[in-house]
Amino acid sequence: MKDQEEQSIKEAKRVEKRAAEEAQLLAKEQVRKKAYLAREKAVEEASQARETKRTEMRAAEESGQSAKDQARKDAYLAREQAIAKDQEARKIKAKKQPPK
Repeated sequence: MKDQEEQSIKEAKRVEKRAAEEAQLLAKEQVRKKAYLAREKAVEEASQARETKRTEMRAAEESGQSAKDQARKDAYLAREQAIAKDQEARKIKAKKQPPK
């Protein structure tokens, strides 16, 4: 009977030890999982920040390009108007001068 009691006690201790080890492993796994998720979240946030910055820069470039295009158009129209005025002035001058 004493052997059986000792074996029962030893078995109970083994079960307790195994349960404690499993609890410890579970706790470690949870810590690892939280750390992994935190790293993933940090990577995702950094990626989103970079994408936001790229989008802002692209918008600024497009705005600047749009302003350049408008300035180029305005300059072209001004040149065309100046040419048209010059041609008109030549026509008027040619009409005023008698033919040679």
